[in-house]
Amino acid sequence: MKTAIITGASSGMGREFVYAVDRYFSPDEIWVIARREHRLAELSEKCSARVRPLAMDLSDSVSFENIDSLLRQEQPQICALVNAAGYGVFGEFEKLSLEEQLGIVDLNARSLTAMCRICLPNMAPGGSIINLGSNSSWQPVPYMNVYAASKAYVLSFSRGLGRELKSRNIHVMCVCPGWIRTEFFDRAVKDDTITYFDRYYTAEQVVDKAMKDLRKKKTISILGLPVRLQVAAVKHLPVSMVMNTWCRQQKKP
Repeated sequence: MKTAIITGASSGMGREFVYAVDRYFSPDEIWVIARREHRLAELSEKCSARVRPLAMDLSDSVSFENIDSLLRQEQPQICALVNAAGYGVFGEFEKLSLEEQLGIVDLNARSLTAMCRICLPNMAPGGSIINLGSNSSWQPVPYMNVYAASKAYVLSFSRGLGRELKSRNIHVMCVCPGWIRTEFFDRAVKDDTITYFDRYYTAEQVVDKAMKDLRKKKTISILGLPVRLQVAAVKHLPVSMVMNTWCRQQKKP
């Protein structure tokens, strides 16, 4: 059975990827993974493919065992894997709880790595893996430090994995958007630590650009000329200058 698997599917980027993957890949079934089962069930209303809700918390390693067991049992042909699950928090590292910070690493990096590994045996030739990075993937970002570091991992991992999988004709793309208006901010914002946001994009805009870039077999997808120019600049500027600019924007030392 031709199957797509999408994590973080209950809202934001993950939800929009469900709709886009349904249109682009025309799978028989889409496995949608997130904690909120009622949100997952709603996705079937807008999809042509059969939607299978898998209510799981990917910060719990038991979830990977359950998914792996299901894959071994049903042996689907995976045409697309989208790793959109993740979160971040704004604040000073030493003032944020250890649980929160390790949770970011677990969900943004560890679960993404696990999903790639357990799905690969069932990935069909010509299939695609889409990993959600960030504009923060390219630079250290004080006051959202662990989040940015986790997304730097996603970018590096995606590039390396893509090279390894070329011989299997499996394409890997990392999506690195700027600020997006999603429920991400409901969890990330705790106070006025981060106050400057230069521009916003919508999840629909980011996903639409990502699918266009996927058709072109790009390995990185970045929406918006200002974001692309920023990425190009930080590759050449001293890291201290990049962080100084960010901190001035946020009125931080």
